[in-house]
Amino acid sequence: MSYPDPPRTFEEFWPRYAGAHRNPLCRGLHYLGTSLGLAAALWGVLTLNPLALPLAIALGYGFAWIGHFFIERNKPASFDYALWSLRGDFRMLRLGLTGRMAEEMIRLYGSRNPPPDAPLRPSAR
Repeated sequence: MSYPDPPRTFEEFWPRYAGAHRNPLCRGLHYLGTSLGLAAALWGVLTLNPLALPLAIALGYGFAWIGHFFIERNKPASFDYALWSLRGDFRMLRLGLTGRMAEEMIRLYGSRNPPPDAPLRPSAR
């Protein structure tokens, strides 16, 4: 997810991040990975198990990267923007759980499931 003009803020990053998750199956894998990662982290805190942290990371990134490499066929944002990517995962999960992610994709790209070449809508810039 390299850019000719790197984002300076998370709000500049977010539309690009969402654009790298156009396929609902990819977003679903992110929801699953983020949820399982959070559950593993919570389990680790509750049981004081130090193995939970690597498990949480593996679950979170594993499912997400499958979505990127095999479905979207793009580079995960976490390679270049680790913290903003994590924040984007949480925003996407929140929007997905509240049923508003499709609305967000329409706002940004004009479709619930925009094709890979769909441009960012001018009003979303």
